[in-house]
Amino acid sequence: MSDDKVALTQDHYFITDPNVPFERYPFTTQVWGHELTFNSGSGVFSRGHLDHATAIMLDAMEPPAMGQFLDLGCGYGPIGIAIAKAVPIARVMGVDVNERAVLLANENAKLNGVEGTFAAATPENIPTDYVFDEIWTNPPIRIGKEALHELLLTWLPRLAPGGRMISVVGKQLGGDSLQRWLTEQGWPTERLASEKRFRVFETRRASDLAN
Repeated sequence: MSDDKVALTQDHYFITDPNVPFERYPFTTQVWGHELTFNSGSGVFSRGHLDHATAIMLDAMEPPAMGQFLDLGCGYGPIGIAIAKAVPIARVMGVDVNERAVLLANENAKLNGVEGTFAAATPENIPTDYVFDEIWTNPPIRIGKEALHELLLTWLPRLAPGGRMISVVGKQLGGDSLQRWLTEQGWPTERLASEKRFRVFETRRASDLAN
């Protein structure tokens, strides 16, 4: 491996390693009538602001009812923490492969007073018997189509009977083709909202809709 490739690999490791000191970038936003404060950070998606796609999804949706929820690809936790704040009797888990994101999400849960209802972990640390009434996600489209499909087909079966996934995807990033693909895989997907080139989808299990 060349020196340049070694340096790139080391940079990537240190960018997401939670044990390496990094700068936090705080910001405040309003979701469903609640003021939320977050610390974002280098090496984690959407530093210093709530990303546009997530904001569109949260604005388009009403807070969910009680239940057990998964924030898939949680980053520093804005979706899951917003649900936990709006639905105090909910149980919300965040999952992310980025350990620094998981660290920030758990810090942000404490910062917003929802550490009793929200917790984030890496995938291997979420019990395999957990099922969820709803999955909410701004999925990591840029990991590539194959990896994204694998991610969704890993977690969608964890929905409880009658459950649903709420997602937001940019049209220019393949939102419409993802909707068709999910439906072809036995997960019928309906567009709930469309705004500024973003699609908000609801995905359910085909067998649930057939009953």
